[in-house]
Amino acid sequence: MVSKLEFDYQHYGDGETFSDNFCSVLISSKAPVLESLRLRFSIDSSAPVDIELWISIAYLHRMCELELDVVGPSSFKLPVNYLFYRDLDTLKLKNFVLVDCPDQDRHRKYYMRTLHLCYVNCKNDDSVANFLSGCHVLENLVVSRCRWDHVKTFTIAVPTLQRLEICDWNWNGQEREQEFGDYEINAPCLKYLKIKGTRDIRFRLVDQMIANSSTSDNQDLWRIRNFSLSYRSSLISEIAFPKYTIFHQLVYLELCTSQAMWCNLLTLIINTCPRLQVLKLIGCGWDNRKVFAGRWNKPKNVPECLETFVWNCCKEQQEKEKGVVKYILRNANRLKKARIIMKEFSSQERLKMLEEFKSVVKASNSSCNILVVE
Repeated sequence: MVSKLEFDYQHYGDGETFSDNFCSVLISSKAPVLESLRLRFSIDSSAPVDIELWISIAYLHRMCELELDVVGPSSFKLPVNYLFYRDLDTLKLKNFVLVDCPDQDRHRKYYMRTLHLCYVNCKNDDSVANFLSGCHVLENLVVSRCRWDHVKTFTIAVPTLQRLEICDWNWNGQEREQEFGDYEINAPCLKYLKIKGTRDIRFRLVDQMIANSSTSDNQDLWRIRNFSLSYRSSLISEIAFPKYTIFHQLVYLELCTSQAMWCNLLTLIINTCPRLQVLKLIGCGWDNRKVFAGRWNKPKNVPECLETFVWNCCKEQQEKEKGVVKYILRNANRLKKARIIMKEFSSQERLKMLEEFKSVVKASNSSCNILVVE
């Protein structure tokens, strides 16, 4: 019995009706549980009422995972009232899907534990905040964005969230540079964080203890001073760091070094992640003239639990990043393994780098094993 189904409108000719075939196959299915359903369709050739019918029929088969991949140019408005099904564990939305969750829907509850928002079109800031706030058991979130997104500040306030991946290709190089690329993250249970994308991403990391506080008349000013962080070097000269633990359960961090002031973002996170065990810095060979501008605010210390460090070295940025790497090697007392990936370098350059880092480790009396690879 088939428990995974995939339908692609491009595989159907003029003489076939996509909707009829879909309904026929799904209704005749004998599988007690529909493990996953992937629908790839164009809204120009599929009526919204048909799509809602397909989802309703799939729910009758106890669907666990739903993927909607919409081909443009028209967008499909996500029917949020169809997402309350308790057996729906995973929802993946791709491309021309419009997420519109107005204020009157912000109290709705969704039961997905995994959510992918891949290049979807969100109507505005409130739609994102309202939709994610309704995901009250969400544990895994993947966000991929590009420049046609209409969200200025992407708010992720999910108390149960454990894994977060952000891939932002919003170049912000035109007249609206000041308007897009902000993230506000409030996820006290986060254990895994991966950030990748262009250099114009900005973050506001909110500690729940401060966010929920109402004892101070200067609460907003306090939050801005401690948590409102701009990582666009042209907009900031110094960064004030928070006094409270933010990601106290984070054990894995992967950070792309192409973002402006990425080093201070790194400092902010590792200063507030006492349980961090794995740290990966991924270099990118893009235009990096502003990537490392300004002064680096070094961390107070390196997390005691840090055991594994990986640096994917980019030739264009090696000198700018090397100081950060040396600081980590020098101060990570329990570091067991350091892996330096140098794909664009000659064997002599790799050997020189290895000897340089070995001397740093030796001076710190560490037993870390350093490996330089292609």
